[in-house]
Amino acid sequence: MKKELLWIKKRIEQRNQLFREFFQREAFSLAKASQKIAQQFLDGGKLLAFGKGQAISDAQHIAVEFVHPVIVGKRALPALDISLDFTHWLKVLCSSRDIVFGFSPLVEEDREVNEALKWASSIGAMTFSLPGKEGSYALCPPTLDPWIFQEMVEILYHTLWETVHLFFEHREFGYDLEHVSFLYPSLGQEKQQTQQLLEQVAYSIIAKANEDEILRKKIANEEAEKIEQAISLIQERIRKGGKLILIGNGGSATDANDFLLDLINPPVAHCSPIPAISLAMEPAVLSALANDVGVEVLFSRQLHAHSQPNDVVVALSTSGDSKNIVHALEEARQRGLFTVALLGNEGGEIVRKQLASVSIVVRSDYIPRIQEVQATVYHLLCEALVDPQPILELFGAKSCPFTSELREELTWQKKKFVEYDCETDTEALRRLFEITRSRSVPVLVENQKVISFGWQGRSCVV
Repeated sequence: MKKELLWIKKRIEQRNQLFREFFQREAFSLAKASQKIAQQFLDGGKLLAFGKGQAISDAQHIAVEFVHPVIVGKRALPALDISLDFTHWLKVLCSSRDIVFGFSPLVEEDREVNEALKWASSIGAMTFSLPGKEGSYALCPPTLDPWIFQEMVEILYHTLWETVHLFFEHREFGYDLEHVSFLYPSLGQEKQQTQQLLEQVAYSIIAKANEDEILRKKIANEEAEKIEQAISLIQERIRKGGKLILIGNGGSATDANDFLLDLINPPVAHCSPIPAISLAMEPAVLSALANDVGVEVLFSRQLHAHSQPNDVVVALSTSGDSKNIVHALEEARQRGLFTVALLGNEGGEIVRKQLASVSIVVRSDYIPRIQEVQATVYHLLCEALVDPQPILELFGAKSCPFTSELREELTWQKKKFVEYDCETDTEALRRLFEITRSRSVPVLVENQKVISFGWQGRSCVV
C-alpha cells in the first residue's frame, strides 16, 4: 500500500478493533434490550427519538428504519423524530409503553437531552441514552473519537431494529421466524427458552459486527486510492470557492445530513468548517417536488437552484440505481461539477454509466451493513477535509515503555496521530527505516519528516 494511504488503513483498523471489543462485550445486553423493545411495541408503544447538534441525524435515521423497514413484508412501526422541540413534544406524546432514544454529540453529555430522558424514565418509558450514564440502556463511550463513536451508535441502533423484528416473528410472541430467518441463520424454527434465544441473538449480533469488519478491510484494500483521490479533488474545489452538495434517500438521506453537520460544525477542536448543504434536509421542498413533478427530480431540480461552478456533489446510495440520484448525477455532469458517489452492491447504474467522477463501493447487498461502512468512508473524507493539522505518525513498539509515554503525551495534548507497531507491522518497520535509517522507536513523523526521535532522550530498538 502507498505511504499516503496508510493512514486510511490504520484508521479502519482502529475502528475494527474497537467495534469488535464493544459488540462482544455488549451483545447480550443489546439482545435483551431488543426483546424489551419488541414487547413495548406489542403493548401499543411507539418510539420517540431526539438529538442535539450533530446527533440530530441519528434521531432521523432510527425513525426511518422503524417506520420504513428495508426487509420486505415487515411491519411499519410507529417511530418519530421529535428533535425540533423535543422538550415539549415529549411531554404531550410520551407514555409508559414508549421507547425513547436521546442522542447527544460526543463532546459532552447534553443537559437538555439528559433531563428529557430522566422525565421519560420517571413515567415508566424505556429509555436509551447515547451517550449517557442513566437509562434502560446507557452507553458509556469507549472512545473519545466523535467520528468513530457515531459509527458505533449507528451500528447499535441498526442492530436493535433488526433484532426487534426477529423477536416479533419468534414463537415466544406467538409468531413465526420464517421471514427473518435469513438475518439470523443460527436460530431455528422451534420455540426456544428465553435464555437460549437471547444467547443465540447475541451471537448473531457479534457476527454482524464481524461482517462490517470484513467490509471495512475491503475498503482499505480496494478503495483507499479512491478515497484519497476524492479528498484531493474536493480540497481543490473548496479552495476555489466551491461547496459540497449532499444527496441521499431514506437512511442514506440521514447519513448525508450527518456528513453535512460534521462538515459545517466539526465535532473536534481546532478544525475548519467546510461549506456544505444537504438537499435531503429540506422536507417542504422535497414534498413539493414529489407532489408537483415527481420523485425522480427531487435532487436534480434543486441543483438548478443551488449549484455553482466548483461545487462538488456527493451522492449516497446503497443500490446505485435510485432514479433521483441518477438524474442528479446526470445533471451535475451537464453542469461540469465534480461528483463523488458512495455506493453499495456493485455500484448499480451509477457505476455502469460512469456517472460519478469517483465511485467508492461497499460490496455488500445488505443495506444496514452498507450504510455502516459508508459512514466510515464519509467520516474519513470529513476528517481529512476539516482538519488543517497534518496527521502525525507515531512509529513505536508495544513492548517499548517510551512509546506508551509518548502516546500519553500526544493524547494529553489532543494531537491527532496514527500509531504503528513496528514489532508486528513489517510495512511500518520498512517505512521507519526508510525515513530514519534506524530501527529505534518511538519516532514521531509529520509529512514524511521526523519531528521527534525517541522520548526524552530514551528509545528502544526493534
